[in-house]
Amino acid sequence: MNLRADSLAYRRLRAPQQDGEALIDPPWSSVGEMVAANVRLRRSGGIDFLGTSWAALADEARRELLTDAARYVASYMPEKNDLPCLPENPCKVFLAGHQPQLFHPGVWFKNFALGRLAEQHGAVAINLVIDSDTMKSHLVRVPGGTPGAPRTVMIPLDDPGPVVPFEERPIANRSLFESFGPRTMEHLAGLIPNPLLRHYWPLAVERSRRNGNLGECLAQSRHQWERRWGLQTLEIPQSEVCRLRSFARFTVRLLAEAERLLAVYNEAVHEYRRIHRIRSTAQPVPDLAIDPPWIEVPYWIWTCQDPRRRHLFVCRRDRHLVLSDQQGFECAIELSSTGDPDRAVQGILELGQRGVKLRSRALVTTMFARLILGDLFLHGIGGAKYDQLTDAIIQRFFGVEPPGFLVLSATILLPVPRSGATREDARRIHRQLRDLDYHPETFVDTRDCEGSDCELGSLIAAKKRWIATPLTIENARTRHLEIRRINAALQPWVADRRQALLRERETVAAALAADAVLSWREFAFCLYPETFLRNALASLLPGS
Repeated sequence: MNLRADSLAYRRLRAPQQDGEALIDPPWSSVGEMVAANVRLRRSGGIDFLGTSWAALADEARRELLTDAARYVASYMPEKNDLPCLPENPCKVFLAGHQPQLFHPGVWFKNFALGRLAEQHGAVAINLVIDSDTMKSHLVRVPGGTPGAPRTVMIPLDDPGPVVPFEERPIANRSLFESFGPRTMEHLAGLIPNPLLRHYWPLAVERSRRNGNLGECLAQSRHQWERRWGLQTLEIPQSEVCRLRSFARFTVRLLAEAERLLAVYNEAVHEYRRIHRIRSTAQPVPDLAIDPPWIEVPYWIWTCQDPRRRHLFVCRRDRHLVLSDQQGFECAIELSSTGDPDRAVQGILELGQRGVKLRSRALVTTMFARLILGDLFLHGIGGAKYDQLTDAIIQRFFGVEPPGFLVLSATILLPVPRSGATREDARRIHRQLRDLDYHPETFVDTRDCEGSDCELGSLIAAKKRWIATPLTIENARTRHLEIRRINAALQPWVADRRQALLRERETVAAALAADAVLSWREFAFCLYPETFLRNALASLLPGS
């Protein structure tokens, strides 16, 4: 089996470099055409999900998704009447997703684009909260100081806590969590005296008192804030999506063909590494492992008793599909002897009742979202690069062209004045300081030097004579030492110039260091001033 190189064609994506700039690929004007193509693709058939057609499974998934997302959002949205009106029949669904954390405005831009595009194209917008990922750090990078001398510190949001999925991650230190807002605003005061955090954090604290899960209280309060700004979207955690019957059917199809899935998956990963000249076996994702009779599949598994996520392995035993983490845990899903898949589907659904969490890993999460849940998926840059693999796997495993997706990101910097100093300024100063060492005569004014006894004129004339003297083996050392002696003797006449350049170098270095702090694009959205950030995000949306 050989994947064509063009099936992994590199989509060259780079974060916007300029403040206030957005990446939108393909452009807004192509969305309608892409959505129509995705709908035609799904309705054309091409995939059988254990006796259920692609279109039928997608219709079932949308009914489940819309019902559960509306129920989930109603559980924390203060104004119940403000929820989007949901259609009775399956409709167009636009999706995006991210981990429940304090992400930067370029990531938040996806949520606003999702809402605006769904409104323009008559779709329901749903954001997936990817709570199967683990929290990378309990620290938040926060700028402080003054515009001329900014500095960053890492402020703890919570105690480190256990390394478990967001779904299982409680707030470890409630007093530390609740004081994050005041502590952070105190550090911000010299740069951003009135950040969004001032009004957002009380929402996060309120949600934390009703829901002790760290990721959920951050995501729910952020969604409440989006609603204040008029955004009409639904949200649902990925853990809830993994409980849908449609997801269970999709999963049984993958697990039942684990060996073929592994072959396609690994070959796509190897091809990706070859094309992109990646040597690390951990990038972009590790290979799936095989240890007969066990075959690894791209899912996580853990239990309520031990919430650390582990890789999932499967094997067949008689009429059962056995799931294992290869660390002592096993459970069996019964397969029907008549070929009816509903028993296995029900077995997947009942895992939760047994305290077993089965969750999709990144590529399967977006595969299910793009194939089954939605008509358009909005990716950030990182997800889009990973989904080059998803495209290849969809194409090879299911035998269909992958649905198109949109890539979005933005760069919105803190509204703090920057010096405008450049690396070229530093290089210019370095060159001039070097010239003061080796060509000091070019920086002195000899107009006031009169008479043959003028020391400055004599030194410059002597250097010119030595430079004009042809270099030979016999005079090389003497010539070099004399030129160096003359350069040293000329230094008093350029001392003021040197001091001025040294002061300028210090100023430029400080300015570059300050600008490096202020030009970091990944400060959390809540550290920005509210009005500024709202206007900046709105200006990047279609129809603005």
